[in-house]
Amino acid sequence: MARDYYGILGVAKNANEQELKRAYRKLAREYHPDVNQGEDAHEKFKEISQAYEVLNDPEKRRIVDAGGDPLEQRGAGGFSGQGFGGMGDIFDAFFGAGMGGGGGRREPRGRVQAGADSLLRTRLTLEECAAGVQKRIVAETAILCDVCTGAGTRSGSKPERCGTCGGAGEVQSIQRSFLGNVMTSRMCPTCRGAGEVIADPCHKCGGDGRVRSRREITANIPPGIASGMRVRLAAQGEVGPGGGPAGDLYIEVLEAPHDVFVRDGDDLHCTIRIPMVDAALGTTVVIDTILDGPVELTIAPGTQPGSVSHLRGHGMPKLRSSIRGDVHAHLEVVIPSKLDGKSADLVRDLKARLHEKAEVVSSSSAHSGGLFSRLRASFSR
Repeated sequence: MARDYYGILGVAKNANEQELKRAYRKLAREYHPDVNQGEDAHEKFKEISQAYEVLNDPEKRRIVDAGGDPLEQRGAGGFSGQGFGGMGDIFDAFFGAGMGGGGGRREPRGRVQAGADSLLRTRLTLEECAAGVQKRIVAETAILCDVCTGAGTRSGSKPERCGTCGGAGEVQSIQRSFLGNVMTSRMCPTCRGAGEVIADPCHKCGGDGRVRSRREITANIPPGIASGMRVRLAAQGEVGPGGGPAGDLYIEVLEAPHDVFVRDGDDLHCTIRIPMVDAALGTTVVIDTILDGPVELTIAPGTQPGSVSHLRGHGMPKLRSSIRGDVHAHLEVVIPSKLDGKSADLVRDLKARLHEKAEVVSSSSAHSGGLFSRLRASFSR
């Protein structure tokens, strides 16, 4: 009976090349005899390698899909490894260069490395976010050592070639396995991949070429910035090891809550309480906007509770644009809870003039957009 090569790798019959490679990589790492000392690890690794060899070869895979077994047909019944271009190619692809003798040494990474990016957070008011601001921020980062200027050595001395790795930056070891001798490479523990060591380090930075320092930085915050956005300051981050180029510094904005406005993108929302008389007759309300100062908002006669009035173009600026959002005023009509005798008489007189009375709202009598229609819509969702 033909072997189930798809089942051995745990993939579907329509698995593509990448899915085959991922499945093989996972199983090979699990069952490789160098890392798995189980009794059946040797045979299991051999089996999954055979399955990958077959399914990765279009002609052999065609035989499998037709119900045959290409390994049985060639009479060897075993695993040759030739379908991979040599086992060294497998180990180079899945476990890194230098294994299986197929890859050469990597170049030493050197002492001078690029620095890491840094992240700081600053809290801004809504007014600062709207208008933009120059913000002075104290940052603690690695800076260039002013004694050795990044060299890491004392005056007059130079780095020396690492005696452990001979300047290669990595050390290699050979292990015996059923596949033969397997060569593995790892970072040199002495020079940490640099290929050289500093025998006479700088007294201030200890050979790192950089020191930590607190410094003030001015960040230009653009108008319209919002909470969670970041401003990038190029080359203001951490100086790299060996005096390498500095990374970037990112300033993340945290917007403080405002006493009046709630921000929604470029729009601002606020609540205005108006007496019922003003709602009925109409009035004007002055809103102290963020960028334009006091602006009059007209409340139309007959304004209903829950209505929203707008000040177009008086909201937040859109980032890097001249467009502005709007101010949305949510109107809260205040009904007096107590009336003196004269006020009560006036209200009764008004009621008599309007000829209005309370009633239960039905779908036929409800006004479009009224409370009943909104309530009905909310329950029908």
